[in-house]
Amino acid sequence: MRGEDRTSGALFSYVDIEARIPAKHPLRTMRRLTNAALADLDLAFAALYQGIGRPSIAPERLLRAALLQLLYSIRSERQLVERLEFDMLFRWFVGLSIDETVFDASTFSKNRDRLLTHEIAQGFLSSLLGLEEVKGLLSGEHFSVDGTMLKAWASMKSFRPKSSSGEDPGNGSGEPPSPGRNGEVDFRKTKRSNATHASTTDKDARLYRKGDGQESRLCYLGHALMENRNGLVAAAEATLATGTAEREAAARMSERLPKGATLGADKGYDAEVFVEGLKARGIAPHVAINGTVSKHGKRRKTAVPPEVAASLGYAISLRLRKRIEEGFGWMKTVGGLTQVKVRGLDKVRAAFVFAMAAYNIVRLPKLLAPTGEVCPAT
Repeated sequence: MRGEDRTSGALFSYVDIEARIPAKHPLRTMRRLTNAALADLDLAFAALYQGIGRPSIAPERLLRAALLQLLYSIRSERQLVERLEFDMLFRWFVGLSIDETVFDASTFSKNRDRLLTHEIAQGFLSSLLGLEEVKGLLSGEHFSVDGTMLKAWASMKSFRPKSSSGEDPGNGSGEPPSPGRNGEVDFRKTKRSNATHASTTDKDARLYRKGDGQESRLCYLGHALMENRNGLVAAAEATLATGTAEREAAARMSERLPKGATLGADKGYDAEVFVEGLKARGIAPHVAINGTVSKHGKRRKTAVPPEVAASLGYAISLRLRKRIEEGFGWMKTVGGLTQVKVRGLDKVRAAFVFAMAAYNIVRLPKLLAPTGEVCPAT
């Protein structure tokens, strides 16, 4: 018999929202790991708020909501809040009951300088990796490092000559010749550099290009340290875009590695200062050899020791180090950080580190799932 197409809903619902989430849904494991990591940050959260006054939105809820924005490629915080209004799965993950009022989208902006910071993001990543069930997945000996470009939230039209004082580019000679925000400017045969120009919308954005033949962009650089056993991000950082930023960030992150560890990297890290620094700390430099040939036919001298380049572990590290690109690819295509939506180095650092933590959370449910039944001993 054909059912009726009723448009009016029931007045009451007696099914708990917890019961509507499938038992094997991947968000269940993600939520459990997220809550465990946030529990370790309880003291840090308590220090951010005063003991008197009206209770604010729980910081755990805001961070879980920000995590959902990355996991489901939601473009803006307003769209995220709209999704929270009708999506029971989102409400369950954040911790909202079916009848609770959703907080306003402006709550994220008001808490960005206090809660959504680089320190909280780093603490969340460290707490996640410090969980007992996650520790067994991490390698303590073999690591890889790499960097990626993060396009800044600033256009090339905002990259204008600095003033005579060298501080405010808006008072320089690069103002558009005609009224309006889209005034025409002829950039042909005009030399621009970070020394003479600066962005009027994002003062920390730097003009940078990844390699020869590629376009220059206003951007930041993101850096990640990956453990080679399962490809999880062990450390993350974002810096200003400079020619030596990748090696400098890798040197800082390698300071936490134990003596005797290996560190894989691409040929951009084949520099004497970087390789010698690793050797001084007892870390094997599994860096790809930069055999670039100059226009005079002379091959560039590598800093990697011959005995290291001839070892079996060196070949394995060069093969596994490419897995770090999977994290960068997820962060840009799914996490929405192809172009960052915040301005300023501090906010970019927080967004990048939190996105790398989200990438780990996406990977962990499958890594923690049982691979099969254990055969009984005979």
